[in-house]
Parts: sequence; structure tokens; C-alpha cells
Amino acid sequence: MHEEPDVEALWPDLFEPLDAQQRRSVAQSFVRAAAGGWVPNREDVENLTALESGAITPEEYDRRVDESATRHWVDEAVWRPGGSAAI
Repeated sequence: MHEEPDVEALWPDLFEPLDAQQRRSVAQSFVRAAAGGWVPNREDVENLTALESGAITPEEYDRRVDESATRHWVDEAVWRPGGSAAI
């Protein structure tokens, strides 16, 4: 069994621009993500709260998420000679 992350308690400043319904929506997104193995991090929470508040567009959100995923994949990869990688 996993522990549900309380992302609002971890980074309350990110939730300030949100109303109660938006806060619940964001929190529930991360509860579902944690059930799939996601580990709480500020960048992910910041991106989703910015989207939910209207501070960024859905396209900007997608760009940020793609950039983050690529960066984290590269950080976790074990690079081999010749440019190949294995995780």
C-alpha cells in the first residue's frame, strides 16, 4: 500500500492562487499518480498548479512536462560508449 502525498502541505505557496475545487483537483491528480509510483516533486506540482490557475496554457504545460520527462530520463540513464543508454 502507498502513502498518499499531501502536495499542498509540501508546497503551500503553489496552491495560493487556486480555489478549493482547483486544489482538490490538483491533489487528486497526484494521489492517482502516486498510486502508479510517482514520487512528489516541486516541479511537477508547480506545473500542474500553474495550468490549473490559468498561468500557463495546456500547450506550455505539455512542453514543460515533456522537457522534464526527457531530463529525468537522461539523469537516470546509464550511458554506454557509442551513445547507447540502458536503464
